[in-house]
Amino acid sequence: MKTVLVIEDDLGIQKQLKWSLSDYELVFAGDRQQAMTHLRRYEPSVVTLDLGLPPDPTNATEGLACLSDILGSAPDTKVIVLTGSTDNSHALQAIALGAYDYYQKPIDADVLNIILQRAFKLTELEKENKALKNNSQQQTDILGNSEAMIKACRVVEKIAPTEITTLLLGESGTGKEVFARTIHKQSARADKPFIAINCASIPENLLESELFGYEKGAFTGAVKTTLGKIECANGGTLLLDEIGDMPLSLQAKMLRFLQERVIERVGGRSEIEVDVRVICATHRDLQEMVSQQTFREDLFYRVSEIILRIPPLRSRGHDIILIAKALLQRFNEEYHSNVQGFSEQATKAMLSHSWPGNIRELQNKVKSAVIMAESKQIDAEDLGLVAPNGNIKMQTLRQMREDVETQAIRQAHMMTEGNLSKAADLLGITRPTLYALIEKYKMYDLRSTDTET
Repeated sequence: MKTVLVIEDDLGIQKQLKWSLSDYELVFAGDRQQAMTHLRRYEPSVVTLDLGLPPDPTNATEGLACLSDILGSAPDTKVIVLTGSTDNSHALQAIALGAYDYYQKPIDADVLNIILQRAFKLTELEKENKALKNNSQQQTDILGNSEAMIKACRVVEKIAPTEITTLLLGESGTGKEVFARTIHKQSARADKPFIAINCASIPENLLESELFGYEKGAFTGAVKTTLGKIECANGGTLLLDEIGDMPLSLQAKMLRFLQERVIERVGGRSEIEVDVRVICATHRDLQEMVSQQTFREDLFYRVSEIILRIPPLRSRGHDIILIAKALLQRFNEEYHSNVQGFSEQATKAMLSHSWPGNIRELQNKVKSAVIMAESKQIDAEDLGLVAPNGNIKMQTLRQMREDVETQAIRQAHMMTEGNLSKAADLLGITRPTLYALIEKYKMYDLRSTDTET
């Protein structure tokens, strides 16, 4: 049964609503403090709110303040404002603050039920859309459900439609180019070129001509005018990978290009305008390089209008297994193999390995394992890894819940300066429930310091 939080101090109207809204489980609150306590405890999707709450029931001030508190704490909550006033100004003010709808008393059960049905239907649609949005990363080459990756993908979604110059920071092999391609694919330039150049893989004396191109006769062997990577990316996106390895002598010319969006080919004299979105990536600490004067400070600020940090594989938990399975499927098709999965020992080995080479290392190990495996399952030995002795240090759901609950209780205890009643309200539970949890987890030091008088 769906829960509706009813914020109403009139007991008669509470009783009327209880009979009128029999299809829902109603939770009643008579004031703002109780409303916020119940909001945390029951996490209702829909709330009805009487604007005339104590201590000033003849004015809408307390009701509007309650509305702001609700939407500040749970912004997706659908708040239906109930008003007994024929003056709609307060109701309209509530709508402006973010209320879902308003209804003028006296209550008509049929009408109110329809409003509630619509509110719950909208909530369901929003949850479905949110789930689809969270899964939109599956349409790219980015794989992972860890919190760190979901956060990174949300940043990608925000910056992709813009022209902001982005700096991708991450260890070697974390997939910086994959992120850059994803930003490109989700931008308005998706149907234009994506050009990547690795500044570390090209000799210093050749990098300038690779980037900016050269005119015929500019140097020995320049038998024809050749476009550089920047011109080739015109209209699209240019990835400057490992920009931390760009020679200091070339950084000034790169800064001018980023500032003015014009280039000069090597041996040329004319300025060429280019329309390019620039994404930079590096595994180096550019700020440290700036302090050591091996990277220009003005160039650093130009390329880092926004910084996206890509987490290393070792910090991504079970994303490791998700990526390994995707790689297994890919290499099965590539090498016409029929390896069906990973053994328990292989899974343990992958989860315990530190992956200094990140996804690139995982890719190499899975590829060789597909080729070398002698059975339908890949073992730890096929991966070139050693499985840990005994069971992997994986917490049970009960242990994880205990850790989370004890941490939350201690944090609430600290925030309320030891007042267990206030801590219980903050946690969205009753005081007896909090005492029971303190007993369960033997947190006797909290019980003995209760400051409530």
